Amino acid sequence: MPRVIVTRPAREAAHWVQLLGERGVHAVALPLIAIGPCRDAAAEQALTQAHARLAQYRALMFVSGNAVFHFFEPNKALALDGQALAAIKTRAWAPGPGTARALEQAGVPPGCIDGPAPDAPQFDSEALWQQVSGQIRPGDCVLIVRGRSSTPQGVHESLGNGRDWLARQIEAAGGTVEFVVAYQRGAPHFSAREVALAQQAACDGSIWLLSSSEAVAHLAEALPGQHWGAAHALATHPRIAEAARAAGFGTVRECRPALEDVVASIESAA
Repeated sequence: MPRVIVTRPAREAAHWVQLLGERGVHAVALPLIAIGPCRDAAAEQALTQAHARLAQYRALMFVSGNAVFHFFEPNKALALDGQALAAIKTRAWAPGPGTARALEQAGVPPGCIDGPAPDAPQFDSEALWQQVSGQIRPGDCVLIVRGRSSTPQGVHESLGNGRDWLARQIEAAGGTVEFVVAYQRGAPHFSAREVALAQQAACDGSIWLLSSSEAVAHLAEALPGQHWGAAHALATHPRIAEAARAAGFGTVRECRPALEDVVASIESAA
């Protein structure tokens, strides 16, 4: 069975390496997105204000497990002290099971969490909306908790295709949307060992498990001039598969981001 290169941010990558190992898959972590808190004063102030206004929101939509971690980490009492979301009847929306698991780990009661159906073709904003659209009434406000990307020129706060689409659906249903930045994404700084691992995995039959188009871009930036024609990618969303093909990956397959589907796709490639 081929080796799998798990490219999620460090916290999730370690979890996936463990899960895949338990299923007999040899996996190693090579995070292609670095995650950290936002340290500028404006972002911190906006986050503090959001914490103080939870009762005003119909729902909090967390774009990822990192959004959960960095939203609750500065004020753990929000989730852990008296089950705050349940008390104020604010829903927590998760686009996939990883985010839902992070919410539960933060202390949010499972009964307050909404996400895509377990058999949804994808775990994304579109699948989430199918489950939560009936919650929105005119005047309801949804807070989308997200990250922002750093670049050599500074930072940018693009919403991403899914979040932009979700915001439009909420507004079309009569609701309003606010955004708060809870963490910052950036390109990884590869060590010499990681560069060697990436170069080897580009041509030795390893499967690159790709869960972000941004990660694909970071990989290309980290290894300029690297030929990817012999590389194999397993993408967990059609948009990510498109990015992998554009980057030059010779073989690109798609699968749902659920563990069972990922393992099945890996085993079928053996």
